[in-house]
Amino acid sequence: MSAIKRYGVEGGKGTGGQHLPFARAVQADGWLYVSGQVPMVNGEVIDGGIVAQSHQAIKNVLAILSEAGYGPEDVVRCGVWLDDPRDFMSFNRVFMEYFGANPPARACVVSSMVVDCKVEVDCVAYKKSHTE
Repeated sequence: MSAIKRYGVEGGKGTGGQHLPFARAVQADGWLYVSGQVPMVNGEVIDGGIVAQSHQAIKNVLAILSEAGYGPEDVVRCGVWLDDPRDFMSFNRVFMEYFGANPPARACVVSSMVVDCKVEVDCVAYKKSHTE
C-alpha cells in the first residue's frame, strides 16, 4: 500500500477545458506538495489586476490545503511567480493577509506565465501524521 495520496488526478481542467496531466496536490508522510495555482475559477483566469489575481491564486492554494486537511499555518514554503516585478509590493500586501501570522519560507521570481495571468503560487505544507 502506497503512503502517497494524490488530490485532483481525476481530471483537473485548465484554460479552455484542457485536461491537466498533474495532481492538484500530493501528500506523503505528513508533507503536502501543492501544484502551482493561478487566479483561475472554473477553468478561466479571472479579470483584474495583481491584487484581485493574487487573492484568487492564494484562495486556490488554500482550498487545496483545506481539502487535504491542512491550513495556512501548516505551510512551510511558498513559491511565487510574478509576471511583472513592479507587482512585488502589491503581492506582498495580499500575501500577508493570508500568511502574516505564520509566514513560510518563500521564493519569488519574475517569469513569463504559461497562461495569461499575473501571478502563480505553489506551496509545501507539513503536518505531523497521527501515526508518528
